[in-house]
Amino acid sequence: MLLRINGLIPSSQISTVREILDRSDYRDGRESAGNEAVSVKNNEELAPDNPDTARLNNIIMGRLVSHPIYQYGVLATRVAAPFYARYTPGKRYGTHIDDPIMGVGDRYRTDVSITVFLNDPDEYEGGELSITTTYGEVKEKLPAGDAILYPSGSLHQVAEVTDGVRLVAVTWAQSMIRDPAQRELLYNLSLARDELLRNNPDSNATLKVSNSYINLVRMWADI
Repeated sequence: MLLRINGLIPSSQISTVREILDRSDYRDGRESAGNEAVSVKNNEELAPDNPDTARLNNIIMGRLVSHPIYQYGVLATRVAAPFYARYTPGKRYGTHIDDPIMGVGDRYRTDVSITVFLNDPDEYEGGELSITTTYGEVKEKLPAGDAILYPSGSLHQVAEVTDGVRLVAVTWAQSMIRDPAQRELLYNLSLARDELLRNNPDSNATLKVSNSYINLVRMWADI
């Protein structure tokens, strides 16, 4: 299941994020790559000792974890601090899947990957995020402030940037619901449940759908 969040980060906060990223130092992105990705990863990432990292995380993660699409679509039990990646001309990220387990010390399983776009598509050439789904390949190059969520086990890549600079935040979540098909079912059921609760809260159908959602979460949740 691919989920898009339009306007996750408002333009006023994007301006703050850009001001920080544009004046910051970066390191070779391969330093944080896992065993599979290290041979295909070619980007730069914000230096880990950057004094503004906490400020960036408060903006990005504060908006993300409180968004209903994220809450219903991910059902997160653990979330990762984001990496801030920069792609200049010649940089790309070849086809890979994300490592199943990440973190140092406080480790977590990667169930859902999230990319938050931090500058607009007309600021760079190339740089499309391509994700292989059961319905074929999906290419995304979203406006600044938009985000896309997808299963971490999906094959994906970032096309080479040929001009300009691509800026993104990338993070992961461990879900209470390990199976992506079950997460998709619960997400769609949650939408139906919310609509029924808004429009016909006292009906028998609303009660049955709501109870089914709650009990499926209880049945499948792993915490």
